[in-house]
Amino acid sequence: MGRVTSRHKVVRIDLDGEVTRSIDTVAGEEPLEVRVNGETFTVTMRTPGHDVDLAHGLLRAEGVVTRREDVVSARFCSDLDTLNVVNLEVPDRGDALAATSTRNLASLGGCGLCGTTAVDAVDAVVTVRPPEVVWEAATVAAALDELQARQSLFAKTGGAHGAGLAVVSGGQPLALVREDVGRHNAVDKVLGGALVAGVPTEGGLLVVSSRASFEIVQKAAVSGVAVLACVSAPSSLAIEAADRLGVTLVAFARDRRMSVYTHSHRIPH
Repeated sequence: MGRVTSRHKVVRIDLDGEVTRSIDTVAGEEPLEVRVNGETFTVTMRTPGHDVDLAHGLLRAEGVVTRREDVVSARFCSDLDTLNVVNLEVPDRGDALAATSTRNLASLGGCGLCGTTAVDAVDAVVTVRPPEVVWEAATVAAALDELQARQSLFAKTGGAHGAGLAVVSGGQPLALVREDVGRHNAVDKVLGGALVAGVPTEGGLLVVSSRASFEIVQKAAVSGVAVLACVSAPSSLAIEAADRLGVTLVAFARDRRMSVYTHSHRIPH
């Protein structure tokens, strides 16, 4: 497995000051190949660490597994020079395909690669809509503050996204926090970590230090998350998907302000 961080020489140029030389700490990024029953499922670029959680999250988001028990084993391929290949044994899923990811939607036919196809594909995998729970706006804001405080990799490098999960019966603090150079990977790590640890995601609050993209809504919906709160802007397809899939989508959630785009009844106002 590679390093979570690495050190690199850097020349700093200040147009109103000096040119200085120093050493920077940056977030690590390496490929991870995820195999299902020995066959390549996908390859993703990620920050090494919590790779088994990441693999579980990917398979959960794609509808390949739904429970922790669906995965018999998860092992790194130790015969390789680096531990950048992880294999999950999933009985009766030797033909597993990434059914919902936009990188594979073209094979689904229908109207071709478009927003409707993407949302339809996710809708086919989501078997249960998120429960009707209430998350106070102050709780959402506090969860985002806690996420920021627990982003140790970002504090060191300034180059990592974070994702955190609060559960319905758990209150504060966040049950899980994960970081990665990729915002989607951070979400897969936290939701996959919940799957591995048996932490319930249904009705939960997912907070993410990024914009609200379609893929993140997808991952939240498949795991039964009720409220997804992101610090930056939403995309049009993220709003469309959240509305259809029953997820409360919160964006621009920072400085104790937030914009609720879908299913706002879950956040009293």
